[in-house]
Amino acid sequence: MRITKTGNAFFAFIALALLASCTSISPFSAKAYEQATSLKAEALIIMDKATQPFSDNKQTAEALQLNLEKAYEYAKGIPKNKDITDQWAIIKDPARNSLGGFLKRWEKDQTLSKGFIQEAKGLVSDGFDSIIELESGKRKPSESQK
Repeated sequence: MRITKTGNAFFAFIALALLASCTSISPFSAKAYEQATSLKAEALIIMDKATQPFSDNKQTAEALQLNLEKAYEYAKGIPKNKDITDQWAIIKDPARNSLGGFLKRWEKDQTLSKGFIQEAKGLVSDGFDSIIELESGKRKPSESQK
């Protein structure tokens, strides 16, 4: 079987098209990036209030949990976004040592010590930073079109 130059070009085009369709991560999302940075700032400010009774801050904590759930669902709806979706799941999980667990402990104990809050803020901040870094490291849509 003899392949012409046109045939080679066609096979090269098909190979490139297949390769491009197999990217393992989704493109950058400005909305997802903004969600992560905004929620990080909001969470860290709310965590400082944990020296006060949870009952005095219940609405604020519930609003934060709702926003976390929205961010998780948004990330989950983006194809090829498993790493970021998994990180959101960790952050919001009440059984983990992240924001969800912090909020659950605050509700249970009603107040938390400043030392505990500072340590927890470091862990929570790191979790958000992981999402922010993963999102900002994605290829921008304009880059993938070049």
